[in-house]
Amino acid sequence: MKTEIKTAIILGIVIAVGIAIIGTFFSYLDEENKPSTQEQSEQSIDKSKFKKSPGLVGITHYLNTTPEKLEAEIDGKVVLYDIWTYTCINCIRTLPYITSWDDKYSEQGLLIIGVHSPEFEFEKNVDNVKMAVSKYGIDYPVVLDNNWDTWNAFDNHYWPRKYVVDHEGYIRYDHIGEGAYKETEKIIQELLEERAESMGIKLTSADSLVEKEEFEHTSFRTPELYLGYELAKGRNQLGNSQGFQPEEIVKYEIPKNIDLHKFYLSGEWHNFKDGMRLESNEGTIKLLFHAKQVNIVASGESEIKIFLDGNPLPEKYMGNDMQGNVLQVNEPALYNIINSEEPSTHELELSIPKKGFEVFTFTFG
Repeated sequence: MKTEIKTAIILGIVIAVGIAIIGTFFSYLDEENKPSTQEQSEQSIDKSKFKKSPGLVGITHYLNTTPEKLEAEIDGKVVLYDIWTYTCINCIRTLPYITSWDDKYSEQGLLIIGVHSPEFEFEKNVDNVKMAVSKYGIDYPVVLDNNWDTWNAFDNHYWPRKYVVDHEGYIRYDHIGEGAYKETEKIIQELLEERAESMGIKLTSADSLVEKEEFEHTSFRTPELYLGYELAKGRNQLGNSQGFQPEEIVKYEIPKNIDLHKFYLSGEWHNFKDGMRLESNEGTIKLLFHAKQVNIVASGESEIKIFLDGNPLPEKYMGNDMQGNVLQVNEPALYNIINSEEPSTHELELSIPKKGFEVFTFTFG
């Protein structure tokens, strides 16, 4: 082989090796400067559009935790704030999902906090809330927001409401009312994954979602009926001609004809901001409703006889808290009177045998 050819081959090899070395070097530099998967994940989320969680403000009591323990737990966790109150039927229907999420995700970095913001005065009583927490199997922290300080800090206006906050304290999702359980749980999963990436830990797969039988509301139904003059303000729901008379004891008489979506009273009733209390030895409440479910929020020990369309409550309409056609009220709570498969229109009558019975609201499903 000629010397010129040998020289050209050797020179070509040297150039090729040099190019390879230079390419490797720049590739190394590129990898060094390239953000990690974790950094890419964090950089891809623009959190400037999210609000920071205000956290807990003005809490009066802590259940299932202490202030010090809860403050330490919140740091670095994905937090679901559930604003609820224990006699709200819409809140109660969400609890099976929330308690299931607590069981499923608490060890993966989810902290659920029940923020109990009361609708009625008796719901400020810590013993009443303890009773409800035990009844519904709630193991996660529940805090009493008796003065609505946390409610106002979140600028909330509804029961129930769920805020999901990421591990850096940003509100990433919120939902008003019942429903959207799958969407909410998927957000929880995403934020737990995001948290795990930022901490360099691996989560066990949680692709499956909690499955529960969701309550199907009647599309056209009687709206919630408030028996307190303050809560009923702006609503034409009391059918008696005497109307509401704040802080007065009023003798009511039920007219011959009654209207749909209104309640009527007989007997002497003390008008309060959030409800009414029977002051006579007996009294009656009548209402014409359309729904498949009727609930009452009441207190004051009493055995109330329930009639539907003038007859003792039939078995096929009996709610979960009925004993025959008798409703035994023994503590301030929500009681289920009517529970049927299909919505229909009926006249409901409650016969109250003695003074001291208090009623706050009727809700329908």
